Amino acid sequence: MVEDAEPVVFEAEFPPYRSLSPRGITIAICLLGGLSLAVTTMFWILGAWPVAGFAGVEVGLALIALRWNARGANALETLVLTRQSLRIDRATPSGRRRSTTLPAAWLGSRLEEAPGRVPRLFLISRRRQFEVAQSLGETEKRDLAEALGEALYRLRHPTFDNPQLRDGA
Repeated sequence: MVEDAEPVVFEAEFPPYRSLSPRGITIAICLLGGLSLAVTTMFWILGAWPVAGFAGVEVGLALIALRWNARGANALETLVLTRQSLRIDRATPSGRRRSTTLPAAWLGSRLEEAPGRVPRLFLISRRRQFEVAQSLGETEKRDLAEALGEALYRLRHPTFDNPQLRDGA
């Protein structure tokens, strides 16, 4: 007999920020290639044919940079808090997965401020600490720290509904 999975108290997923979809990247590559071809053709006609080589290198480097950026779309970080533990699942851009589990009873969070930088969010369990949500911006990280703190507070201070203690019962 399979036991029911423990209910999730809090869950958050952090995919890396991507400004372009795969379709958007294709459109950007086509626009860049077309514009570069037009400018290169103009210079070729004017007799400045060495520009073609530089333009080819430029377009090639831009393609490599866009592909390298798109490769990171496989990265993902997930936090899953249950009554017993918090699981941190991470997937690297190459698809390699790693999971860490921390006991919820000893879990704390700390937002570390640094002037002029995005704050760092740490999960602390006994003497171990883990930085999470590295891909988030300042506002999102502060919101996450607040939501996680509220979830941990609710977990440690449950509200019980006892019908016998209600007014008028």
